[in-house]
Amino acid sequence: MGVAKFIPMASSTVEDYLKAILSLDEDPECSISVGAIAEALAVTPGTVSAMMRHLADDALIEYVPRRSVALSEKGRAQALQVLRRHRLVETFLVEVMHLDWADVHEEAEILEHVVSDRLLARIDEMLGHPRHDPHGDPIPDASGRMEDRTLAPLPAAEDGRYRIARVSDQDSHMLDWMQANGLTIGMEIHIARGDETAGILELYRSRGEEPVRVARASARGIYVEAL
Repeated sequence: MGVAKFIPMASSTVEDYLKAILSLDEDPECSISVGAIAEALAVTPGTVSAMMRHLADDALIEYVPRRSVALSEKGRAQALQVLRRHRLVETFLVEVMHLDWADVHEEAEILEHVVSDRLLARIDEMLGHPRHDPHGDPIPDASGRMEDRTLAPLPAAEDGRYRIARVSDQDSHMLDWMQANGLTIGMEIHIARGDETAGILELYRSRGEEPVRVARASARGIYVEAL
C-alpha cells in the first residue's frame, strides 16, 4: 500500500504558528489576529508580527498588517499535516501506551514535530485509521480531508438530548472533571438549565440519576451535537 507524500517538514516553530492559526480558524468564537495568535502561543505580539512577515514571504499565509491573517492553500496543507500528526500521536498514546487522556497533549506537542511520515502511516494503520482522537477532535486523513460536524459549545446548547462530541485537550482540569463524573466522548446526555442565576447547567446521563452540575463558564471547552 502506497504512503501519501507530504510537503517537507517545516521547522517546529513554523509548524506551531501554522497549527495555531488553523485552530483559531476552526473556532467560531475566535478571530485570527496577531493578539489571538500571541495568546495561543504565549509570545509577544511583536514576535508574532515578525513571524507573520516571515510566513507571508514563504507564501504560507496571506497577511495584511493590523488587518487580517489567513492561511494560504500551501500553509493550510502544512497545518493539517501537523494536526494529523498531533492527533494520531495522542490516540496512540491513549489507546496503545494507556496514558491518561489528560496527559497526552503536551507529549504530542513534542512528538508531532519529530515523527516521520513512514512511522505515522504505520501508527494510523495499527489504530485502524481512526477518524477522531480521544478528545473527539477529527483527524485529517492522509490527503488533508477532515470530517466537518455541527457542534455547539455546551453553555450555548438549549435544553434537550445531545451527544458529547469533543472536549478541549488543553484543559487538563476539565478532562479530569469529566473523568471523575463518568462523562465520556460519545455519551448521550440530557441538558437542563439548572440554576440560571448562578449560571449552573445540569447534565443527566440517564433517567433517575442525580444530575452532574457544572458552571456554564467552566464548560466552554466541551462541545455537543444535537440528537
